[in-house]
Amino acid sequence: MSVIENFKQISKIPHCSHDTAQLREFLREFCIDAGASVNVDEWGNIHAIKGSAKICLQSHYDMVCIGQAPEICMYEKDGFLMAKNSSLGADNGIGVAMMMDALKNYENIECLFTNDEEVGLIGANNFNSKLVSKYLLNLDSESDDEVIIGCAAGVDICVNFSNKIQKTSPKNAFLVEILDLVGGHSGVQIHQNLPNAIKILAKFLAQNNCEIVKIWGGERSNSIPANARAVVLCEKELKSSDFKITNLGIKDEFLKDSDKILSFINSFHQGVRKYDTSLNIVLDSINLSLINSDEDEIIAIMFARSMSDEGLDEICFEIQSLARALSCKIYFSDRSFAWKPEISEFAKSVCDELRAYNPDAKITAVHAGLECGVLKNCGENMQVCSIGPNIYAPHSVSEKVEIKSVHMIASVVDKIVKKYQ
Repeated sequence: MSVIENFKQISKIPHCSHDTAQLREFLREFCIDAGASVNVDEWGNIHAIKGSAKICLQSHYDMVCIGQAPEICMYEKDGFLMAKNSSLGADNGIGVAMMMDALKNYENIECLFTNDEEVGLIGANNFNSKLVSKYLLNLDSESDDEVIIGCAAGVDICVNFSNKIQKTSPKNAFLVEILDLVGGHSGVQIHQNLPNAIKILAKFLAQNNCEIVKIWGGERSNSIPANARAVVLCEKELKSSDFKITNLGIKDEFLKDSDKILSFINSFHQGVRKYDTSLNIVLDSINLSLINSDEDEIIAIMFARSMSDEGLDEICFEIQSLARALSCKIYFSDRSFAWKPEISEFAKSVCDELRAYNPDAKITAVHAGLECGVLKNCGENMQVCSIGPNIYAPHSVSEKVEIKSVHMIASVVDKIVKKYQ
């Protein structure tokens, strides 16, 4: 069975983050059938070893489910695999499919399938076993001309607003929605200035003197929001061709901190904060990812990234200062740490194999989180790098993977694994 066929097979099995049990059991049985000894830990990580392994392949098996996912209707168009009205799961299902192929074809190999990467590198951060191999090849990169040797640190920043309701004079109530923007990955696409649905909605509401009753927006902490909606009160009739607006009649309550919330969102600077022109890479960035209402509070969640731990500290301090100025509560969670770039002999060897297919291949770093930055400490003197096929618009309904690129990276992986038999 080819890598593409493996990918199509696992795409039929639900595996959204936090709901991966079905695919976990499938992969566990696959590894056993392939002749590997298998351990599944309490975090859902699947650790498989065959023979005398010298190289470990690693991918995560959860996916960001957008649109109709986990129901994935896959199709091929213009040399790409895509999905109708949903994310595709090529991030990181293609890597999983390559590992399945290697487990079937080789006698000396180690594979680590990690869980819940898309929601804070949960599996990798809690993996407490030792990797036996000297070399670790991560398959979660998304450009076939790069060998990744470093990645960004990241942290979720949660800002809480009071949600106490107070009466006001009766006004027109509206449901205002902005839907189906392009969305995207808040790391590798943050420099593309993709529209953020939450910020677009907040600007419209402020410009029309709306008072928020409830507000929701975004899909995942590491995705640029494609959808946002709010129930608001307004003295005038709201009209706009850019929004779906539904008149809900007359209401007489509003959110006490409406002005504060809109001020925070509209003053928040979305996107790139620092850029290194010599390396052609984003250094620091932040994305307003989610906003949700409940009975007691409104919670806005941002995801900050930096190529250095010091840069991440600086962003956290800036947002903390803004929150304090507005008397808001602020929390930080799920922090990961930067993987400092280091060109190893293994990375050079992988790049040489890649250049046989793509002469423009280069060694670089990525403005996103990679689990190998955490897992590199799970083996003694382990050399680590990451490669992957061309995947466009991950974490969105526009996600697609180039079939030719998948075959190319699969051939490179095959040659690398063969070298360490």
